[in-house]
Amino acid sequence: MLIGIVGKANVGKSTFFKATTLADVLIANYPFATIDPNKGFGFVRVKDPGPDLGVVSTPRTGFIRDGTRFVPVEVMDVAGLVPGAHEGKGMGNKFLDDLRQADAFLHIVDMSGSTNEKGEPREPGTHDPAFDVRFLEVELDMWIYSLISKGWEKFARQVQTENKDAARALAKQLSGLKVTEEIVKDAINTLKLDPTKPINWGDENLLKLSTIIRKKTKPMLIVANKMDVATAQESLERCKKEFPDYKFIPCCGEAELALKEADHKGLIKYIPGSKTVEMTDKLNPAQKKAIEFIQKNVLEKYGGTGVQEALDIAVFELLKYIAIFPGSAGKQGDSQGRILPDCFLLPPGSTAIDFAAKIHTDLVRDFVAAIDVRAKRKIGKEHPLKHRDIVEIKTS
Repeated sequence: MLIGIVGKANVGKSTFFKATTLADVLIANYPFATIDPNKGFGFVRVKDPGPDLGVVSTPRTGFIRDGTRFVPVEVMDVAGLVPGAHEGKGMGNKFLDDLRQADAFLHIVDMSGSTNEKGEPREPGTHDPAFDVRFLEVELDMWIYSLISKGWEKFARQVQTENKDAARALAKQLSGLKVTEEIVKDAINTLKLDPTKPINWGDENLLKLSTIIRKKTKPMLIVANKMDVATAQESLERCKKEFPDYKFIPCCGEAELALKEADHKGLIKYIPGSKTVEMTDKLNPAQKKAIEFIQKNVLEKYGGTGVQEALDIAVFELLKYIAIFPGSAGKQGDSQGRILPDCFLLPPGSTAIDFAAKIHTDLVRDFVAAIDVRAKRKIGKEHPLKHRDIVEIKTS
């Protein structure tokens, strides 16, 4: 699974990425500070199952803070987008190509309106953030449309002449975007297109088809960044009304980064996603004042910085992934004594055999049964798993 951090240039994408991963990236107040994509690992929150079994978990990857397990997930920050990117403007072609493998997008929007469409700094409130939401939709739709329409006439005639399945052929052509045959079939049915005569579909329908495919394969959450700026609140409320199909998360990436770095240095105690901060006597007066500002104007006002919540929502609401723990009905430790050391994130509808394949292909070959460790009962290979299940795979 890969979460793409997208948006126009200079809206705080790299700050958001660093706040998520604490990776060392270039952060600058000018367009295209990011050229090549940055990849790293953020973390999503899962209630630790250890207490359910009366044990203390010791994760192999990630960490536990106050009963919450932070599970790693890969994130990617790509070059900023400008209007006309699908035509090659700005870093357009590179940007779009970098996004192919992303499963969901976090669209970082400067809700303060302090950067124009090119990402150049302006006075807060002078740019309409709704423009940014709209133009990114257009760019992504036109990008997919260009992939579909290129050589369309030849493709469509071949499908008709050879009596091929149009949905299967188009899904194969778009497989690099993780488009499935089922997605294409649903789109064709939604638009009431004749699957036996794709040559008659026309450009307008191909663009509509592109929009449906984008929504299905690249679900998007709007991260309303820079909410600590006075002009942001009014813009956020207006954008929510204008785009009711999207979920908006109020966010301040700079605040999250400051809190995490201070926590890392031992100046404060901060759990990612928390509404509160515990200050220590190590803070100097200026640092204490800065933390108090964040507490009052971000954490108390919005219930957090929004960074952790955005990643959680992308994984567990947009993609509907579930967290599954390998365990044992007998002992929970591995060969090195670690308790419930692993946590796997699986797509919705995953079964016991899917989980076995995720751990190791040999487990599929030798699969006999699985055990629901909490319920202490045997389950079959096609048994659908639930979020936070603890499962033992039995093999021959």
